[in-house]
Amino acid sequence: MSEHDDEKLIGVYPSVPKQKRAQEKRQALLESGRVLFIEKGYEQTNAKEIASHAGVAVGTFYRYFTDKRQLMMSLLEDQIDKLLPPEPNWSFVDPERFFASVMEKHYSQINQIGLHRLLPELLLKDPQLADIIAVARKKVHERIVSDLKKAQEKGLIWGDLDLDTVAWSIMVLSENIPERLVKSKGQVDYYELSKVICRLVFPPQIFKQ
Repeated sequence: MSEHDDEKLIGVYPSVPKQKRAQEKRQALLESGRVLFIEKGYEQTNAKEIASHAGVAVGTFYRYFTDKRQLMMSLLEDQIDKLLPPEPNWSFVDPERFFASVMEKHYSQINQIGLHRLLPELLLKDPQLADIIAVARKKVHERIVSDLKKAQEKGLIWGDLDLDTVAWSIMVLSENIPERLVKSKGQVDYYELSKVICRLVFPPQIFKQ
């Protein structure tokens, strides 16, 4: 996320702690917000509950954050790019297993953080966040298309594919993983999903080589 996007999304903090103890309190508020937002939902959580969960006075909350939205966006500040699907590497010797390992690592990290569960709720109610996510998704899409073009020029993938459509298909398939992680309690067969994606892209003879 760029500095401009950061300012647009988060705004100006009431104050930024410099002392270690104050920094620890702010961090405790961030972690408490993350836990409560995931457990209760964004709309059902308020500043007083976050402060209580963190073991500080509600006045301390407002010393560091204007409101719960600013705290939520602070949590997302460094996570937006991580919440988007990973990019395949078509030049790898074994693309199916390689991309499966990339996806497993990527989405295991996302599942541990847990913030992906809040995105559907937040995107409906926060146009600024929705715009920033849309721009970030477009950049990922463009990079996937660029990599597909390079692979196509090398004769590695189907020559008649519409690369724009393929790139969006890959993103849609990948973006469904967080929801599947929630429903299946963390169990997803990444190799099977990678096989589907790779076989959209590669003709059979490539796998025989």
